[in-house]
Amino acid sequence: MASASGQPPLPAAASDELAVRALYRRVLEGWNQRDAAAFAAPFAEDGDVIGFDGSEYLGRAEIAASLEQIFASHRPPAYVSIVRSVRLLGPDVAILRAVVGMALPGQAAIEPTLNARQTLVAARSTGAWRIALFQTTPAQLHGRPELAQQLTEELQQLLE
Repeated sequence: MASASGQPPLPAAASDELAVRALYRRVLEGWNQRDAAAFAAPFAEDGDVIGFDGSEYLGRAEIAASLEQIFASHRPPAYVSIVRSVRLLGPDVAILRAVVGMALPGQAAIEPTLNARQTLVAARSTGAWRIALFQTTPAQLHGRPELAQQLTEELQQLLE
């Protein structure tokens, strides 16, 4: 059976993967636009964020309020990202793994000290996917400078 667009419908797993990727894209767009409400919107009411520096923000309201303060006090660089994988753990839970980089304002090169890995855990409730947990971990890759350089080069390609 074809969809309204004339294309066959996507298998459920592919459709779910697209939905989880869309959540991630919305979070990054909110960050890059320095829009705290847009960043927080894809989260479950009780969703959590663990930031690059280890800060925790518990619940959509706290996420939005905390990011509003961050965006008001300084202008963080925008993310560029590469989604590495989306894995469905069951019909209603998924994990997205990505790497991100940032170029400092006025710079054309990725700043390696800001490279990070991001993990998003999404859960479907009442038919809608929402973010349960979003964590950003610095990707310094201590003792493996060749891997750190490789990641920086891969992210740099997104800016060129």
